[in-house]
Amino acid sequence: MKPNPLAANAKETAATPAPEERNISFIIGASSVGTLIEWYDFYIFGMLATIISKQFFPEDSGTSALLSTLAIFAAGFIVRPFGALVFGRLGDLIGRKYTFLLTLVLMGGSTFLIGLVPSFNSIGWAAPILVLVLRLVQGLALGGEYGGAATYVAEHAPAHRRGFWTSWIQTTATLGLFLALGVIILIRQSQGVERFSSEWGGWRYPFWISLALVIVSILIRLKMSESPLFAKLKHSGKTSTNPLKESFGHKGNFKMVLLALFGAVMGQGVIWYTGQFYAQNFIETVCKIDFIQSRNIILIAIALATPFFVVFGWLSDRVGRKWIMMLGMLAGILAYFPIYKSFLANTNVAARSGMVDIGKTTASTPLAIADAKHPERLYLKRSFDTAYTDGSVFKYTKTDTITLAAPFVAENNTVQIAMPGSSDTLTLPLKAPLDKTLKTGTTTVLAQTQSAKPAVVVEKVMGSSVFWKFVFLVFIQIIFVTMVYGPIAAFLVEMFPTKIRYTSMSLPYHIGNGVFGGLVPFLATLIVEFTKGPDNPNGDPLAGLWYPIGVALVCLIIGTVYLRNTIDRDVMD
Repeated sequence: MKPNPLAANAKETAATPAPEERNISFIIGASSVGTLIEWYDFYIFGMLATIISKQFFPEDSGTSALLSTLAIFAAGFIVRPFGALVFGRLGDLIGRKYTFLLTLVLMGGSTFLIGLVPSFNSIGWAAPILVLVLRLVQGLALGGEYGGAATYVAEHAPAHRRGFWTSWIQTTATLGLFLALGVIILIRQSQGVERFSSEWGGWRYPFWISLALVIVSILIRLKMSESPLFAKLKHSGKTSTNPLKESFGHKGNFKMVLLALFGAVMGQGVIWYTGQFYAQNFIETVCKIDFIQSRNIILIAIALATPFFVVFGWLSDRVGRKWIMMLGMLAGILAYFPIYKSFLANTNVAARSGMVDIGKTTASTPLAIADAKHPERLYLKRSFDTAYTDGSVFKYTKTDTITLAAPFVAENNTVQIAMPGSSDTLTLPLKAPLDKTLKTGTTTVLAQTQSAKPAVVVEKVMGSSVFWKFVFLVFIQIIFVTMVYGPIAAFLVEMFPTKIRYTSMSLPYHIGNGVFGGLVPFLATLIVEFTKGPDNPNGDPLAGLWYPIGVALVCLIIGTVYLRNTIDRDVMD
């Protein structure tokens, strides 16, 4: 059993031989590319949650469809610890290289297949069930990927630069998110909202693109050799025969697993998913920021903050891992409420009443939209664009469902509708459903109409000053992420012995990130739902922050009391 690296004094000499700079660069690159692609695969589901909820659940499900989609997203996180056990055991038995080749294939295959699942309208409840199964496979695969990549890099890295080199692996999660956002924005802008969101539209393309990325990564990883420390153990016959038993059946090692989870990784997980996932979800669904602009905010913030993973990894080699991580948690605990209050204040309609620019405020001509499946149904769509003096534009799109007395006939792309209680008729421009041709003929005046409950969609495009303020607020949150996440791989590697390292570090990492962190979007949204009532139909939009703040606070206390800020120079044992 390895001595407790947290209690031991730092060893002055590096026992790990330093590889050539070129070799370690290839090792970092090969490991990072595969891990980045797996994070890309994992993230595109969350990025497209709003569209997926409409494709794989009944059209009239409303908020419950989004919650169900977030629950499926969370399910992939919940099974990650099981993937850590399965693939961690394989990694400690057969080696790091072949294990994370297997996880890459499983991850890429399941992602590609999600893009092939027909919608709810085509196959009913089989659609969300299939997506759930594939999402679980994704979670299992990712549970085995990170531990293998981090362990592989750490076991190659020189002792005095272990934090620096492993921090490059830490950038892959954020870069995977960056890649996912970039691909989605490019496809959506090229296709337009309607075609992108249709059943077989562009939202599926990011899932399909994954297959090509995975093939490239596999070809790169096949050129990698096994970890020198594991190869040495295997050659000497000292590999573990039962990694699970040695990791969790031995009291001393199991204590280290618990300390890693509750003293570091649990808090790191909630800080990470709040700063990157919940921030985007909040900006889009609560503040109602336009789809493209909300993602541009996240993209720019990620691009600016990502180098700090390496900065804090490098710094941890000099000052230790503990206090950098603890300060990141403390910063999140103190800053989240002020940051999210600022998001709300800057998008609050009531607070902007004195800023309305009447000259630029417009209302569109009503547009009739034909229903693809119901010829006796039209959707009457009107848009109202409220402009503000700071350059912001809040767009309100109101859609009335109009049920006609008989199927309509269109002429010259217009339709005439006789409204109830009036002798007047409306002659409206008519839009056909996507990929459908309307029946044409004599324009018909329909004598009976009935309006259903109107649906209102709000999209806010912020002016330049507010946009950059939001970028800064998200950037600050991602800086907290880099503080807690940059040093974590080196920290975990140094806690456990080589022969059970893959298993021992993977489990607390994936419980902390997969369960505590991955549940942030779902639980935070659910907590807000619980605050809704007759007197407060919108609930408390900030209530969801209590979950990540509470978890981070518990972790901060445990980590501050029980962790020590020492660096284990020798990971050869």
